[in-house]
Amino acid sequence: MIEAEAATLFGALSNADRLKVIRTLVEAGPDGMNAGDIAHQIGASPSRASFHLAALAEAELVIKERRSRSLIYSVNFPRVGGLIAFLMEDCCGGSPSLRKCCAL
Repeated sequence: MIEAEAATLFGALSNADRLKVIRTLVEAGPDGMNAGDIAHQIGASPSRASFHLAALAEAELVIKERRSRSLIYSVNFPRVGGLIAFLMEDCCGGSPSLRKCCAL
């Protein structure tokens, strides 16, 4: 991941409600959740949650999938993991013995 891409992703995450959405979806795992349940979980109105979900989907941090009549949102784990790896890639000066703290 390059710095400009990471900056864009951090921009998409630069809101407390969006961080709540990501954390909620991480907890939900690969099965994800529907928008209404996400809204309830983060304490936001459905329209506010949809606004944040759209921004996160635009940044490809979440994936939306239609299942029957519902839109199900889940974390794009490889994308989020790539962002975390970008932050931690030079951890501890690259020392293999010290990098164990990061488990990356």
